[in-house]
Amino acid sequence: MQHEKIEKNIGLMIVLIVVAISFGGLVEIVPLFFQKETTQPVAGLKPLTALQLEGRDIYIREGCNVCHSQMIRPLRAETERYGHYSVAGEFVYDHPFLWGSKRTGPDLARVGGRYSDDWHRAHLLNPRDVVPESNMPGFPWLFENDIDSRHTAAKLRALRRIGVPYTDEDIAGAEAAVAGKKEIDAVLAYLQQLGTLIKSTR
Repeated sequence: MQHEKIEKNIGLMIVLIVVAISFGGLVEIVPLFFQKETTQPVAGLKPLTALQLEGRDIYIREGCNVCHSQMIRPLRAETERYGHYSVAGEFVYDHPFLWGSKRTGPDLARVGGRYSDDWHRAHLLNPRDVVPESNMPGFPWLFENDIDSRHTAAKLRALRRIGVPYTDEDIAGAEAAVAGKKEIDAVLAYLQQLGTLIKSTR
């Protein structure tokens, strides 16, 4: 009888559905805030340098994270292709996370050190020069554009406010660290550090 009353009262049904989903979400999410595996950085993890951080921002600006995920799941097919599965402690300083699930291109979670800088330069200039079947566009403007260093220190300060352990020296030297560099230099610096702290199982 009670069940019938709920089914016929759409307002009550909506409220109860929201309560059930909220409770289920809290049960799933809240414990993660207290688990060491999700809140503590992996051994050796450091915040991105000023140049790497600018590279990450360019990576996002150009939509690279739309086609490339950065999250290897603990499945044999993925670890054999991409390397060790991703762990939460690798990403504690990332804001926002770039895990994703879309793989128009390969997962880049462990791309750091896999290819040379020269390979990446050729690939980003014209992908088909190194991967003939690639449908990725080229990014020739990265080789021409200078990094705008005016806001780099402010980015580090903002990240420090939300828990990324940048020092006063990091912030003071941020502008000088990227001044005169091209955008391609920043993107390469970012790509070459991805996933290098955990040894690959490949």
